[in-house]
Amino acid sequence: MPEVRFTIRWPDGTEESCYSPSTAIRQHVSAGTAYPLPEFLDRARAGLNAASDRVAAKFGYACSSALDQLARIEARAATQPPDGQVICLSLT
Repeated sequence: MPEVRFTIRWPDGTEESCYSPSTAIRQHVSAGTAYPLPEFLDRARAGLNAASDRVAAKFGYACSSALDQLARIEARAATQPPDGQVICLSLT
């Protein structure tokens, strides 16, 4: 299953490399796009849950890496200004 790495810039200016176990994340975030923090969280949840579901459909179990990545994103988002924007810098 093709994995995707995506790099984001948080509202505080820090960058983070993130992981998706499938290309499903590409349906939810686009490189070069800025998202209000709440919208980015919704998109990350949808994309990473869809990626985990694809793994489950193929292998019979959810992808813990996708769910761990989502947990890290949610934890980091809680430290950011709620009116900030997250920029997706790249998807590879």
